[in-house]
Amino acid sequence: MKSSSSSSSPSRCLYVPGPVIVGAGPSGLATAACLKEKGVPSVILERSNCIASLWQLKTYDRLRLHLPKQFCELPLMGFPSDFPTYPSKQQFVDYLEAYARKFGIEPRFDETVSRAEYDGTLGFWRVRSIGAKGEETEYVCRWLVVATGENAEASTPEMEGMGEFGGDVRHTSSYRSGEEFRGKRVLVVGCGNSGMEVCLDLCNHNAKPSLVVRDTVHVLPREMLGISTFGLSMWLLKWLPLRLVDRFLLVVSRLMLGDTARFGLARPELGPLELKNLSGKTPVLDVGTLAKIKSGDIKVRPSIKSLKRHAVEFANGKIENFDAIILATGYKSNVPSWLKEKDMFSEEDGYPRRPFPNGWKGERGLYAVGFTKRGLLGTSMDAMKIAQDIQRCWKEEAKHHHYDKR
Repeated sequence: MKSSSSSSSPSRCLYVPGPVIVGAGPSGLATAACLKEKGVPSVILERSNCIASLWQLKTYDRLRLHLPKQFCELPLMGFPSDFPTYPSKQQFVDYLEAYARKFGIEPRFDETVSRAEYDGTLGFWRVRSIGAKGEETEYVCRWLVVATGENAEASTPEMEGMGEFGGDVRHTSSYRSGEEFRGKRVLVVGCGNSGMEVCLDLCNHNAKPSLVVRDTVHVLPREMLGISTFGLSMWLLKWLPLRLVDRFLLVVSRLMLGDTARFGLARPELGPLELKNLSGKTPVLDVGTLAKIKSGDIKVRPSIKSLKRHAVEFANGKIENFDAIILATGYKSNVPSWLKEKDMFSEEDGYPRRPFPNGWKGERGLYAVGFTKRGLLGTSMDAMKIAQDIQRCWKEEAKHHHYDKR
């Protein structure tokens, strides 16, 4: 540790023998655990005051894992056997906290990474962070693991008349429960899993929700033939080509849910699995929202043209009054704002340029975890590969160090 007299320099500089991991969500925790198991220490920097801050601070109360627990386990530790098939938000957070305890993972909280860049002269990464009181620290490390993920910042669309609306406009990251919207007319923008579930939650709290559907969407039952749709898909893909599995999923969905296009939810031309592979767009797994759309409790609306005083004008020219608007418009990566590197990550969307399964490794000791668009399964795959790769380098460097001393 050393002090610096220059005002532009950090107040302290720390050398980290192992990797620095940015982000203490499931991706950062999984990577730290896999590294620890291989004897490699790491330092996790986390801008929030807790692990899994997205789950703890920015998700709605009724949230459950959308996939069965066996597809959401992190490496080296499964869920407790008494957890339900689809664990609740709190159960998942409890699992992550137990995971961190088991592997002795202690992130450095309230440390926001403001800049990270490779110093070619030193042959190390310089990672600068700002603490809760504004103090700056620079970490110098051989390896840098980017674990800030796909959901670092809320993605909010620009809408004409936003300042004129006058009612409550919020992203789902600020939505907890439909209780505060009881009896109110609420417009939910975005028909992914979050938008659909928020609509259902609003219905259950006697609000009057409408859902903006701007694009085509695949809605599938959460379970088919008594097992999870995701698990069934994974099993079928072992034996059948992807397009045949897609056809099967759509036939069964039609039998179970009917023609969703009749209710304003037109399906894309590509099948659900093919679309997921090509674009990362996840099909909606229905947990009861479709029945509320069919019954008319949830109204489906087209794209928004503009906002007016407590009203919305839609693309079809119709105007309706609303008390609140909830933006279920997803999240985005924030990597380009702090990582000064242009080869591995795209400056446009903040994702690795190389597609899955090759996006986890860059040059000069740079790695990415949690950017696969394949959920916690993808995270686990990345974490194990990264730990294996860093351990190999760690052992080689230890060997050279040993020989140098002789």
